[in-house]
Amino acid sequence: MVARSEKIMFRSELSPRATFQNRWPHSKDNSNALVDDVAEFQVFEGTPRATRPQVVQMDMHNAQTKREHHTDMFSNTNLIVRRGQQFQISIIFNRPYDPTEDQFYLEFRIGANPKINKQTAIIVFPNQDDKSPWQSQLLENNRNIVQMGITPSADCIVGKFRMFAVVITPTGLIRDKTNFKEIYILFNPWVPADTVFMPDDTERMEYVLNQVGIIYTGSISNVTSRPWHYGQFESGILDACLYLMDDATIPLISRGDPVIVARQGSAKINSQDDDGVLMGNWSEDYSHGRAPTSWTGSVEILRLYASNGVPVHYGQCWVFAGVFNTFLRCLGIPSRVITNYNSAHDNDGNLKMDIIVDNKGKIDNRHTKDSIWNFHCWNECYLARPDLPIDFGGWQVVDATPQETSDGLYRCGPASIYGIKQGMICYPYDTPFVFAEVNSDVIFYKRDKLGHLTKVSVNETYVGKMVLTKEVGQNVPRNITEQYKFPEGKLEGFSERLALQLAEDYGCDRDRSVLPKADVDMTAEVQPVMIGEDFQLTLNFKNLGSSLYNINIFVSGNVVYYTGVSGPEFKSTTLQVQLGPLATTVDVRSQEYMRIMQDHRNLNFFITGKVKETNQMLNIMYPVTLTNPQLTVKVTGIPQVGQRMFVTVKFTNTQEFSLENVTLTVEGTWVLSPKTKIYRSIAPASSITWTQSFTPMAPGLKMLMACMDSASMRQICGMTSVYIEG
Repeated sequence: MVARSEKIMFRSELSPRATFQNRWPHSKDNSNALVDDVAEFQVFEGTPRATRPQVVQMDMHNAQTKREHHTDMFSNTNLIVRRGQQFQISIIFNRPYDPTEDQFYLEFRIGANPKINKQTAIIVFPNQDDKSPWQSQLLENNRNIVQMGITPSADCIVGKFRMFAVVITPTGLIRDKTNFKEIYILFNPWVPADTVFMPDDTERMEYVLNQVGIIYTGSISNVTSRPWHYGQFESGILDACLYLMDDATIPLISRGDPVIVARQGSAKINSQDDDGVLMGNWSEDYSHGRAPTSWTGSVEILRLYASNGVPVHYGQCWVFAGVFNTFLRCLGIPSRVITNYNSAHDNDGNLKMDIIVDNKGKIDNRHTKDSIWNFHCWNECYLARPDLPIDFGGWQVVDATPQETSDGLYRCGPASIYGIKQGMICYPYDTPFVFAEVNSDVIFYKRDKLGHLTKVSVNETYVGKMVLTKEVGQNVPRNITEQYKFPEGKLEGFSERLALQLAEDYGCDRDRSVLPKADVDMTAEVQPVMIGEDFQLTLNFKNLGSSLYNINIFVSGNVVYYTGVSGPEFKSTTLQVQLGPLATTVDVRSQEYMRIMQDHRNLNFFITGKVKETNQMLNIMYPVTLTNPQLTVKVTGIPQVGQRMFVTVKFTNTQEFSLENVTLTVEGTWVLSPKTKIYRSIAPASSITWTQSFTPMAPGLKMLMACMDSASMRQICGMTSVYIEG
């Protein structure tokens, strides 16, 4: 693979005439990092240079402005403002300012080739007229101090500008290059004119300002969670996010559009086709990096990538979603992490999951191309959609996990949740794919020896069983399934079936054949079980007919990755059921699955039944996520600014085998950067305790989290909070 620096050199050596035949190339200005070599003095033609008033200093009123713009949490000394909202600047001259004789303006420049017509160069005079994109107001003229109020347009470019004071003299323009300032301008969900405006203040506190979240994992039968430090205000993260936009080659003129920023950002978070932030890895070999389960947050990942531009190893869906959430919140776009349980991956765009069963009653993995993930994490961002009809604004799905390409890149969204729920999948972006993730049917086919497929059963309720996100202001889950789909079986008004039919009308070819009415219904359940324990799989039957039925049941149990990819089989048994009985159980011994468990903690049961009297086929897929032991995280010391405190992490190995090469990471918002400790072995029934000191330097609620990882046991996390007094 060609190194990044070599690729840049190669591109620069291309002949413009050879690359753009019969026309001159026009380079796109897509770098915030590159700045123009602006002249200090622009002489008016034919006139000598004259004396002029000099700018001695510019006071940006940083502390006050950052509080007013909700940017005071950023670890950055430069001024950070939000567009569409006024900020104040005081310009101090070397002599009293006389507006009748002295003239000046402020100039804001971004990129290497700023142009007024592209709004990459903005000229702001005192008392700006309404025709200019940015507004200004002369607030005070106190001898040699001029105070101005400046309001960037609510749709202006988001990025880092350089600001100069330019004095107009009879002989030319004097640009003060000594006292220039750097100003970051972000999206503004507090201002109605901004397309990311969010009207509820408590939601803005959660979806823009909260640096810590909960990401839900596990399975529908055993929902688990892990803490995640987004850290969007931590040192270096804002510059890292601007670097991502540069690296994604988003044109500067497009960086005021959150739709483009979110869409291009979803491509750049993964490295699949553009050397983006994270390399995905769904194998069991993480020897060339860190296991996805070992990360505690986004900060370390983004800093690593921004420092060298090399993809960080490794990520999976919750890591992609956590880092993408940091990117969006940092720039000012409200966002949250979503978890969809029984999430479908539709490979061919037909809005259904085709599961093929062989003659032995097992899933034919060779011919089954669609997959159903135990869970899948993506993001939602909140913004208007002026490119779509009314009502399509609000929460939009964006997904950085590389699953399928969209317009040639591995990215997804933004797709309107309103459009997804209504089945209106004709609108951009990637709405059909997301619709299938939450609302496709699972159709089981039996494949004979000649390869002929016969549809034997349909499950209309398996996919998108539950959609969760973190509750506003609380570390508990919020069920938002009904924002994505209508309740199953709803009879009045618009229903889920009607949404599916509408989706079909927009071009999806689906199998409309109808199966005979079912005589028997079969369901499965497993009570929550700790890894290494025995448990029972319970099969429940319901007689829907009027006869006595005899059913042959085949149960196959496999270790499975959370993405639905099957591993080795650990259980294979047959049963005979007569209805009659309403339930039967299957015993599962820990010895059966633990010997092939490796780093998985997910099992999947595929149950096939055949009713002798009617030849009806019954099929169930039932995932089971085994519960891991937990870390305990405890904080001690005086909870006060400047006082030394301690965080203690404790873990006890409850398994009958040793955990080898264990990595333990602890991290805290604003109080503790990620610290890692490695244990070569943790024997059965033994415990480890690690205490790390920290000194809080700012008051407020602080979250501390820890994550333990080993090849034989993943996703072991814990967290606690402490309020620091000023």
